[in-house]
Amino acid sequence: MTTTTRRRFGIAGALVGAASAGIAAAAMAKRYAVGRIRLRPDLEASEPFGELGGSSHTLITSDGVALHVEVDGPKERRPPEEGGDDGHDAPLTVVLCHGYCLSLESWHYQRRDLREHHRVVVWDQRSHGRSQRAVSGDTSIDRLGDDLAEVLDQFVPGPCVLVGHSMGGMTIMALADRHPELFGDRVRGVALIATSAGKLAELTLGLPALVSKAVHKVAPTTVSMLGRRGSLVDRTRHAGSDIAFLLTRYMAFGDSKNVSPTLVDFAESMIRATPTEVVADFYPALMNHDKLSALHVLDPVPTAIMVGDQDWLTPPDHSRAMAEALPKAQFIEVPDTSHLIQLERPGAVTDALRDLIKRVGV
Repeated sequence: MTTTTRRRFGIAGALVGAASAGIAAAAMAKRYAVGRIRLRPDLEASEPFGELGGSSHTLITSDGVALHVEVDGPKERRPPEEGGDDGHDAPLTVVLCHGYCLSLESWHYQRRDLREHHRVVVWDQRSHGRSQRAVSGDTSIDRLGDDLAEVLDQFVPGPCVLVGHSMGGMTIMALADRHPELFGDRVRGVALIATSAGKLAELTLGLPALVSKAVHKVAPTTVSMLGRRGSLVDRTRHAGSDIAFLLTRYMAFGDSKNVSPTLVDFAESMIRATPTEVVADFYPALMNHDKLSALHVLDPVPTAIMVGDQDWLTPPDHSRAMAEALPKAQFIEVPDTSHLIQLERPGAVTDALRDLIKRVGV
């Protein structure tokens, strides 16, 4: 071996060694960060996430997709001999619509607290949770609005309050756009939580302007490519569980230092359960969503608009824009709170919903 060859091997070895050391250091730092977080006091460690009971139903939509729906409330948990039924005589139903890459379980706290006195309907949007994948079906926001109309038709016999988080709020806006006749009589109140009426493609995601612009430029192609290789990506997603934990904690709960590790795990499990192909299917619909002109349909009903001041996914400016379009709406900005506000600040969200129900006055 010549001196030059030995030198080249030595340089290559040094580079490989440095890279390996860097990877090992990054892995140790990641484990250290996750370990420190998990060692903090966890007030939610015993919370029965995913274990709330109710009656389960299946709704076949007009385009053939099976939606998972659950009905809950005081009568739902009583045996028939004590008057248990579907609660069809309840004066008001609260319908909870979840967000992108989540499921009906994301309403854990609100369902737990509201069902004591109200009939509650929760449902998994198409391709999410336990609802059927819309393999060849429509994954537009408009179609989600039509799905909600069918949920109301089958499971809500009387007046209701609609509550939507993130994509769920967009679903309600699509319902208003496509079925305005429902608002005022059937739909008596609306809560739009951590959501947007449009222009999501302009989000900075908490990044510097130039970096954010570059991310948005490559995101559609990247998401589409991942979607085409979805099954392969899904097989490897579990391998990055610590990274997923940290990303979920940062993007969904912001800078909060007191968020429960159990709660982060719960949120991350919902996100991980969403197939990569579904993430890719709905991404263009979210980026193209524009329903600001439909908000006037909500004018006749009490409306609450709620957002965390540290929400980077649907920032406060988007909620303020909706509040400007709905000057009679109650606007609530919760300090030190990020995107998964209903999990991070459940008491504040539930209190806002109770106040909205009082304003509805049914």
